[in-house]
Amino acid sequence: MKLLIIGGTGNISRWFVPHLLDQGHNVTLYNRGQRTVAGLESVKTITGDRTDYATFERQMADAGTFDCVIDMVGFEPADAESAVRAFRGRVGQFIFCSTVDVFSKRPLAYPIRETDAFGASPTFPYAHKKVQMEQTFWRAYEAGDFPLTVLRPAATYSEGWSPLVTPFGGQSYHLDRLRKGLPIILHGDGSAIWVAAHSDDVGRAFVNAVGNTQTLGQSYNITGDELMTWHAMHRIVAEELGAPEPTFVTIPTSVLARLAPAESAWCVENFQFNNIVDNRAAKDVLDFRYTISYREGVRRCLAHLLANNAIEDCSAYPFYDNLLRRWQTVAKELVNNRDENQSA
Repeated sequence: MKLLIIGGTGNISRWFVPHLLDQGHNVTLYNRGQRTVAGLESVKTITGDRTDYATFERQMADAGTFDCVIDMVGFEPADAESAVRAFRGRVGQFIFCSTVDVFSKRPLAYPIRETDAFGASPTFPYAHKKVQMEQTFWRAYEAGDFPLTVLRPAATYSEGWSPLVTPFGGQSYHLDRLRKGLPIILHGDGSAIWVAAHSDDVGRAFVNAVGNTQTLGQSYNITGDELMTWHAMHRIVAEELGAPEPTFVTIPTSVLARLAPAESAWCVENFQFNNIVDNRAAKDVLDFRYTISYREGVRRCLAHLLANNAIEDCSAYPFYDNLLRRWQTVAKELVNNRDENQSA
């Protein structure tokens, strides 16, 4: 099949593109040409900026038709509108990489299923924009513009990235804090449920969606099977680092939002909530399998980061210790006020 990957060198696609090549597909990448991935140097690449919509659409017209297009780097509603213009009537299947964050963070019941209504809040721009993009693509599908498949991964990691999401931005400095035995902030009480999966497992779903007529007009949640608390994930990473038992400082998310609104935005909108998602459809139709345990994935990622001296120095993020000090001041005031009220 003649395939186009918009992106192709990121956290997920760099793992599944080799599998598509092994299957004999004729693969073309479209990206800015700013990242080289070992093993993909010889893959045909069209260089450009997909947000330069007029140029992108002209480049796609020049590239001809495709059996399948996989959009891995769509983040803005205008990206979807441009893609519809570019591929209307010119592609056998359009696969959009969305996110499980399109659903409400306060569902009526768990697990979250593909049939649940969209519920991403406008205050969570990443997720809300993905909703808007999906709505554009579903309208295009219903209008007959092209057959559509939507895949919705949850947290996905791989070698070169931290296996542990940092709730406050940055890439891997929290790993440095763990190995140095420094205090670790947990939002809330650290007991919210999270799921994560290695890109190799997630990529399998993308590969098996290509040309799969059973997926047309359908969406699939692509998530890990292990339900883990933030406490547990940090402890697993610390153990694999050979670091001391983590010293946790739990701070209510509402307080984090006041003390560090910019850094804690994803805690407020996402990480404080349980992420329990039904992935049975992906297993049944896409042969998705969760084969890499979180501990094994952590081990692989840490080995790569350490071998490449790629863990960030936590001292480059002074806001973290400043936040700890501010919380200690607030907590002390709360205790003092309580004591004063009790003695009054």
